[in-house]
Amino acid sequence: MTEAFLHYIWQHQLLSSGLTTTDGQPVEVLRAGELNRDAGPDFFNARLRIGGMEWVGNVEIHISTSHWHAHHHSSDPAYNNIILHVVYEHDAEIFLQNGKSPHTLELKHWLHPSLVANYQALTAPTPSSEIPCGHKLPQVSRLVVNSMLDRLVMERMEHKSGLIMRMLEESRGDWERVCYWLMARYFGGKVNALVFELLAKATDPRFLARWTDNPERIEAILMGQAGLLEGYFEDDYPRQLQADYAALRAGANLNPIDGYLWKFYCLRPSSFPTIRISQFAHLMSAAPHLFFSLLPLTDVKDIKHLFSQQASSYWCNHYQFDQPTTSASTKRVGNMLIELLIINAWIPLLLVYGQQHNQPSYKDQALALLSQLPPEDNAIVRRWKALGLLPTHAAESQALLQLYDAYCLPRRCLECRIGFHILKRL
Repeated sequence: MTEAFLHYIWQHQLLSSGLTTTDGQPVEVLRAGELNRDAGPDFFNARLRIGGMEWVGNVEIHISTSHWHAHHHSSDPAYNNIILHVVYEHDAEIFLQNGKSPHTLELKHWLHPSLVANYQALTAPTPSSEIPCGHKLPQVSRLVVNSMLDRLVMERMEHKSGLIMRMLEESRGDWERVCYWLMARYFGGKVNALVFELLAKATDPRFLARWTDNPERIEAILMGQAGLLEGYFEDDYPRQLQADYAALRAGANLNPIDGYLWKFYCLRPSSFPTIRISQFAHLMSAAPHLFFSLLPLTDVKDIKHLFSQQASSYWCNHYQFDQPTTSASTKRVGNMLIELLIINAWIPLLLVYGQQHNQPSYKDQALALLSQLPPEDNAIVRRWKALGLLPTHAAESQALLQLYDAYCLPRRCLECRIGFHILKRL
């Protein structure tokens, strides 16, 4: 038994009828009150009828009555307006600061056994990765699940907006620069995200825009700024990049980051930083004003076409400088990375832009783009599929990821509509 569960029961009035206080007076709840998550009584402005008399005031909730003393409420004036003390078990007499004793309601007599059993089933110890309600999920209607998922799509996007808001503050509201930083971050994948973002912040996109007709020149700048053009090279291509970068560096006051920061180990060769930087250079050549190039695009196919850039021809048979491969293949940005860029970078950025400029149409555009994309395929989504929840597009898979990360893992079942439905299923 936890106080959070008792708060939940009182807030939603999941109680049997015929309530009475510990001294036998009937209790009628006219208004449960407003849940208080800060210091002070648990519920403000409740309205109750106790023993035929109407009361307006605050409600305090504890597992045991004696917790009132343990928390020193008797000497705290914030608790003088308590009109009802709600406890699971009544084990002591208590008093307000004025010496009077508030009415007490002992809940253990008024809880349906199935409610307690459902709560215990949800909170029973399980492996941390397990979905608490997994065994009961088939009992929940799809309407209930969908209503929760609809809410979670926006919650997921709002969660991602924190990074965007920090970038906006750092860039002083420069949307192009934020888009450039954000895309670079996701081009780096999980392993090199921060290093790629560091590279983007070390290289002004307006400087790159001078060479939109020469992607290899942009690649030279980015490779040099990445610290990957240090030392001696045998191949002509890296030597040319090195020369181009050296010619630009002094006049443009370019300062490279440390090349040792990049991770190659445990990456598939197609995800090596060298390949990604070359692809990113070609993207910046194709769309030097990337944010405003993406803004009018409402069809995922058009966005994918813009992102589908190919690395320079040198990389057809290389993954690193001076290390040729036996087989040749074009190194175009793959569909998986493109969808990741759209879902995790562009759509959240579009939503924040709409909110900041009070243009709800961009919210609709962002959600429409999510619905055009197929659902993601990862371990968490597959776990939901095994339980019968089959997402049909990326909006639903994003919602399922948010449900798992924000509610299932921290066991926030009491704040979940699905958990609520299971709890009250008597």
